Amino acid sequence: MSPVEIHQKLRDVFRDVFDDPLLEITDSTTAADVEDWDSLTHINLIVAAEKTYAVSFTTKEVKALSNVGDFIRLIASRAK
Repeated sequence: MSPVEIHQKLRDVFRDVFDDPLLEITDSTTAADVEDWDSLTHINLIVAAEKTYAVSFTTKEVKALSNVGDFIRLIASRAK
């Protein structure tokens, strides 16, 4: 799966989790850039991504993420 494909699917995950069909994300997007991105929503986002890509992440990996670009690279390293 290419980074572009991962980004497109991840955008849809974000839109679903945040209930915002117009939400756009970039590699530099962080929690500070998205209204209502709090700790509970963060967990929901991680779980939704794990289900979407049929992968699982460790707590250490999740803590190391600083933006959407990091998340895409992590998914790319696991997704088939």
